[in-house]
Amino acid sequence: MTEADNVIAALRTVHDSLVEFVTPLSDDDLTHASGASEWDVSGVLSHLGSGAVINRATLAAMLAGEPNPGREFNQSVWNEWNAKSPRQRVDDFIAADAALVEAYEALDVDQRESLRIDVGFLPAPIDVATAARMRLNEQALHSWDARVGFDASATIAPEATALLLGGSGDLLGFIAKTDQLGGRQLVIEVTTAEPSAVFALNLAERVTIDFDYAADSDAQSSVDATLTLPAEAWLRLSTGRLDADHTPAGVTTTGAADLDLLRGVFQGY
Repeated sequence: MTEADNVIAALRTVHDSLVEFVTPLSDDDLTHASGASEWDVSGVLSHLGSGAVINRATLAAMLAGEPNPGREFNQSVWNEWNAKSPRQRVDDFIAADAALVEAYEALDVDQRESLRIDVGFLPAPIDVATAARMRLNEQALHSWDARVGFDASATIAPEATALLLGGSGDLLGFIAKTDQLGGRQLVIEVTTAEPSAVFALNLAERVTIDFDYAADSDAQSSVDATLTLPAEAWLRLSTGRLDADHTPAGVTTTGAADLDLLRGVFQGY
């Protein structure tokens, strides 16, 4: 299977799992607090549902050789979803997300390889695998947001974790709150499990990740600290979802690594 094939398959798995979770929720459940501070459960589903509509319209435009639908279209979709009742949000999310996943699944071999997608906010069009992975990132993280209010031990789907683990480096450079470092510069060796990986987290004026670290003896000699944790917990830490109440057993640090410092640097989005 190609990279695009794997990501699209994961989109299906995460979609089906989330639909199974939200379908039996009561009206009271839909207004329950979620893992996203600004939204209840229905708000999380509204965000995912409106995103599905926008993503599907963008994909359709690219297939038709047309430009990205644009900001005004996006805003009209957000306005529509913001006005929905909690029950409408869950029902319409199920339909909208299914339609998006089906649209990705319908892409043939050539389209999955050659199609380029202008998502409207990046400097250049991206390939199908990258666009689908961006959606998988949203889908997986917000699936956790929807679940965690009912289950404090909720985790990110393993199918998504394996595909997202190596793709967060560039994003961290934009979302990290480096002022929380107080001028310090640290190199933390991060070791994950399920899947296993070793990489360097470089905390400085700009945060970067070195995935070639394990093969670089010079880089290894500059390590200030270590962090060991499940891969899905790393994804949650780096996106502001690993507070003390949702940190699994077995997360360990040595040296200058400090979970509270990292939580301050990675406050989420």
